[in-house]
Amino acid sequence: MARLITLFTIFFLSVIILGATEKAWEQYEREFIHFRDTYDAEGMEKLIEKLEALPDKDYKTYTLLADALVEYALWGLPETANKKEYYEKARNYAEEAIKLNPDYAYAYFVRGAAIGRLAQYVGILKSLFMVGDFDKSILKAIELDPRCYRAMVAMGMRYRDLPWPFKSYSKAEKFLLKAIKIEPRYINSYLELGILYQMWGKSKKAIETFQKVLELPPMKGFTAMGLEAKEEAKRRLKELGAM
Repeated sequence: MARLITLFTIFFLSVIILGATEKAWEQYEREFIHFRDTYDAEGMEKLIEKLEALPDKDYKTYTLLADALVEYALWGLPETANKKEYYEKARNYAEEAIKLNPDYAYAYFVRGAAIGRLAQYVGILKSLFMVGDFDKSILKAIELDPRCYRAMVAMGMRYRDLPWPFKSYSKAEKFLLKAIKIEPRYINSYLELGILYQMWGKSKKAIETFQKVLELPPMKGFTAMGLEAKEEAKRRLKELGAM
């Protein structure tokens, strides 16, 4: 009887601890979304410090930390800062998350995002060697979560922006249209699709797509990013003589 009570107590305490951990992670996630939504660099920097200081990180915490580092490097740091260091740390944290849970789509997406950004800081030859790692990460994220629209956007940009023989405008279009179908509120999908059409020489489609960017309100959680997309769409519409 005493042994049964002990086992029950251990189980009960474990449930309480797991519940508390989950609630803490949910709070961190809310903070992350808010800081990303508003481009609050100071808030994101403090969140990164909090997450890095945690003694026992689970796969969700590692992934959120990795994503926070990618976002902070993208818009929170000045252009003169050493962003490569942040992307490398993000990649390493995402890989720690994957070790703990190899079925977590979010971790693969963040790993791919970090690799994609790192490719900007190496030579052309080295960046091409990184394409395989990028593809594996992003395609794995899509395999595990077919509704991962940001991974679809990432693949669309990959096929649009890389040099031959890695380039394919038709494949880029396929992924970007799929992203829009999954989440039509995410206006950055339209921006990247418009850029594709402009590069492809399909000016009419490009104009229509950039105008869609201006029509849609920014998606909650991506407000600042959406406002940036609108400014870029305006600039490109002027280039195309449509404004």
